[in-house]
Amino acid sequence: MVADLSVLAITGGTGFVGRATIERALAAGHTVRALTRRPQSEREGLEWIAGDLSDDTSLERLVADSDAVIHVAGVVSASDPALFEAANVRGAYSLARAAEQAGPERLVLVSSLAAREPDLSLYGRSKKRGEDVVRASGLDCSIVRPPAVYGPHDTEMFELFRAAKKRVLPMPPQGRTSVIHVDDLASLLLTLAGQRGDDRIYEPDDGRAQGWEHGELARAIAAAVGRKAFVPRVPGRLLSLAARGDRMLRGDKAKLTPDRVGYMVHPDWVARPDRRPPPELWEPQIDTHEGLAATARWYETEGWL
Repeated sequence: MVADLSVLAITGGTGFVGRATIERALAAGHTVRALTRRPQSEREGLEWIAGDLSDDTSLERLVADSDAVIHVAGVVSASDPALFEAANVRGAYSLARAAEQAGPERLVLVSSLAAREPDLSLYGRSKKRGEDVVRASGLDCSIVRPPAVYGPHDTEMFELFRAAKKRVLPMPPQGRTSVIHVDDLASLLLTLAGQRGDDRIYEPDDGRAQGWEHGELARAIAAAVGRKAFVPRVPGRLLSLAARGDRMLRGDKAKLTPDRVGYMVHPDWVARPDRRPPPELWEPQIDTHEGLAATARWYETEGWL
């Protein structure tokens, strides 16, 4: 699968998905070079490159002599819309340019299902534009559009676990979504890093046909934390008001933003069958009920819940 790889360059290595990808890469015996804005602990097989996506010199050091690049870094939520453009578009462009000039031809881009509907949110629009600039580079590139990603260390879906623990888990209006465990996603990213000549867009998931109806997912999360939760459906207008309230309470750390409301109320975030990776390439290994329960246990152990 990735046996021909020796050095992997990874962005976003200090984040949720990047951390899991580094762990899998090291476990498989690969050398990893990862970008970081803050000092990190030294580890065998892992070289941290100081810098960020706006630092061309750091990007050149990151990708030089690597066999493939996995671009995970990006901004999911921002109080300033310009941050989406800077990270998700210009960052992707700068990394692709560095890979063209000093690195490998192979790049795996982590995008988002939100890129499928770029008019619904600034975030989705920026991820779609990030895909476009990478495709225009001429690099050998696969694009992965994950659905909702969950697992230990996650701070995004954690909000749902915390709400379920309190027995009230508000959800968007009627709709369906796919999910994927972070370890399954990391496994796909590593596999694609070694799939030279594969230029497709993939929408991976947990293997559940038609995804999860919002209420089903809410009840599964509640069961994972040992609760039965009340699951009210919140109209888009009320979600917008709640987003303003979250901004007032938590400022730039708010998880529910007006931009997020735009894609939360969309009824279909299910991975499309024609864009799922073929089973001979990759299949999810983690049952979602079991994965949610293990994630809840991690949150409990770490004192998050």
